[in-house]
Amino acid sequence: MDEQKLVRKMQSGNAEAYRYLFSEYYDWLCNYIFKMCNNRYLAEDIVQDTLVHLWEKRAQLQIRGSVKNYLFKCCYHQFLQHVRTKKINFDTLDKIKWEVIADTAYERDRVDIKLENLNVLISQLPPRCKEVFVQNKLEKKKYKQIALDMGISIKTVENQMSKALHFLRQHATVFLLLSLAFV
Repeated sequence: MDEQKLVRKMQSGNAEAYRYLFSEYYDWLCNYIFKMCNNRYLAEDIVQDTLVHLWEKRAQLQIRGSVKNYLFKCCYHQFLQHVRTKKINFDTLDKIKWEVIADTAYERDRVDIKLENLNVLISQLPPRCKEVFVQNKLEKKKYKQIALDMGISIKTVENQMSKALHFLRQHATVFLLLSLAFV
C-alpha cells in the first residue's frame, strides 16, 4: 500500500488502514525498542502506547517522509520519555533514601549520646546500688536471683533499686538537658 495513501486513510479514520499499519510495523518496532531496554514487556508497552497515540491524533498526522521512519522516531521519543520519567522517580527515591540514611545516623547519634549520659549517671551510683541496678535492668535478673548472687536479702535488693531509681529520676532533668543540648 502506498504510504501517503495509508496516511490519508488513517487521517479520515479508516480502521482498516490502522490495522494494516499496526500489523506491518508492530514486531519491528517492538524489536527496535527491545534492543534499547532489554525488556520485552516494556518494549511492547511503549510501541502500543505510540500506536494508540498515533490513532488518537490521526486527524493531525503530518508525515512527509517514510511512515516507517516516522514510527521508529515516535517510538524512540516515547522510550526517551519513559526513561526521563523513570529517572525523575529514581532521583526522588535517591533523595528520600539519603534523607532516611541521614536521619537514621542522626537518631543513632542521639541514642548514643543518651546512653552515654545514662552511663555517666549509673557510674555515679553508690557501688552496691549500682551493682543491683545493673544486674536488674541490664542483665535482666530477678530480685531473688540478685539477692542470692550478692548474698543479701530481697528487701535489701528492693531498697537498693529504690535508691538507684530515685537518684536517676532526680538527675533525669540534667540527663534530659544534656541530651537535648546535642540535638
